[in-house]
Amino acid sequence: MAFLAGIFGMIGRFAGRVLTTTLGWASSLLFGRVPQSRQVVLALITFGSVIWAALVVGIVLPDVGAFLVAAVPAPDAIDRGWIRLAMLIGALIVPAVVGATTLFVLDPANRPAGRALVGQVLRGYPLCAALAVTLVILAVVGIVRFVHHRAIGWVDAHVPIVVHPGGYDRVVADLERALEDAGLAVERRPAPLPLAIPGRMLGRIAGPAIRALMPGRPVELVGRDLEIGLYPSDISIGGKRAIVARARAAIATRLTSTAASMTTSAEAQAVESILERLTRARVAGAEPGTAGTDLDTAGATLTDVDRRLASLDVPHDEWEILYRQRLQVERDLLAGRAPGSVATTDGTTPLTDRVDASRERTAAARRGPGPTDAIALAGFVLIALDLAVALTDLRRRR
Repeated sequence: MAFLAGIFGMIGRFAGRVLTTTLGWASSLLFGRVPQSRQVVLALITFGSVIWAALVVGIVLPDVGAFLVAAVPAPDAIDRGWIRLAMLIGALIVPAVVGATTLFVLDPANRPAGRALVGQVLRGYPLCAALAVTLVILAVVGIVRFVHHRAIGWVDAHVPIVVHPGGYDRVVADLERALEDAGLAVERRPAPLPLAIPGRMLGRIAGPAIRALMPGRPVELVGRDLEIGLYPSDISIGGKRAIVARARAAIATRLTSTAASMTTSAEAQAVESILERLTRARVAGAEPGTAGTDLDTAGATLTDVDRRLASLDVPHDEWEILYRQRLQVERDLLAGRAPGSVATTDGTTPLTDRVDASRERTAAARRGPGPTDAIALAGFVLIALDLAVALTDLRRRR
């Protein structure tokens, strides 16, 4: 039992991460940026989708349905047939409830009325199916990959992201460049076909404009002892432990300016947008080496970011992500490089030169006087002696 509990706990933690990032990506497609105060509504939508999927499976597969009915704590006076009927009614009603719940994700001024309101409620039926299928596909692929990697001695790591509509190709190119700059040669190959289903389903729900911005099929970046899957809501890294650590560091330190968000709330993504505008301005601006000018020009923007961070009401993990990105952008600007182009081990930038010079001055001060100081002191002593002799001779003459 303890072993099974550990397995289910691992699956639950994985599913929780998948749900969080997948829901953030789905909500950005369907509703745009969702404020932190309405994130609980998204959680209710996800919960409703999972409940609906369980009800449908229980109805379609009688054995599973019998298990679910037996698991419901009901008094003996209630016939089990009524519970099955409740499951059938729930499967019909829950999607409509989910569709009605999506109204509260939208701003009051943007909520539909009349016939559009009915269409928004009916939208809950394909939305429940899309979220349920997405969860099942990603969970199954993730578990199969986890078991396969463990069998060959690999480890796994995940970097949650929310790819912007139409930005998938740019994220792939930026990720590929970051890995190659870190000394990890990779090549592209198509991801498993089932992983393209969630994007296509959500694209159909979002409409033709968003569907046209969705990637046709996700890709994977494969290298020696390394396999990275880039999905609209996750970067999955698998490989040898040391190589996975290098790849994760390259992504965390270099992928600060791309067409994706590392956070899910509207408030946090607004700060990321400011940082991204700053990085675009730097890339299109002066040549490397003009760090002071870049930083002076960006000062007001960085100050604005600091003001927002000082009072930003978001989960702590999102706040830490934003603070790390802000420091990385400032570091790269001080180094006179395009943001996201300086590796953590790069020791050839103007910034590191200044830091090294400062450290040398501090170390020299701690060591005490050196040969130059001794020569200067001897010079002062000789001058003082010369003055003393001159004054003595002057007195004797008088």
